[in-house]
Amino acid sequence: MMRARSALVTLAVALGSLYPGAQVRAGDIVRGAEVYRQHCATCHGAAGISTWPGAPNIARNEGMLAPDMVLLQRIRSGRNAMPAYQGLLNDRDILNVITYMRTLMR
Repeated sequence: MMRARSALVTLAVALGSLYPGAQVRAGDIVRGAEVYRQHCATCHGAAGISTWPGAPNIARNEGMLAPDMVLLQRIRSGRNAMPAYQGLLNDRDILNVITYMRTLMR
């Protein structure tokens, strides 16, 4: 099961690089919430309401209208004060976080 899931993530990422508008929509919300609390909530807030100047307010959809693969790349490489998470988080965890962040949008 794990090998199949890993292959699907690899395929989704590969297709996303060819088609940046592609949406994944198959993330694990529970895992995404765990990773979000550990790595993102300090600046983006537990409920998606930013607590750090310049951090997008997820609850107000700031920056969240981009396709999943665009958000994946932004999180991998970092933006402004946000550090790059490539090497810290794998693509599956980043996609899980994106899935969770979409539940915070109002």
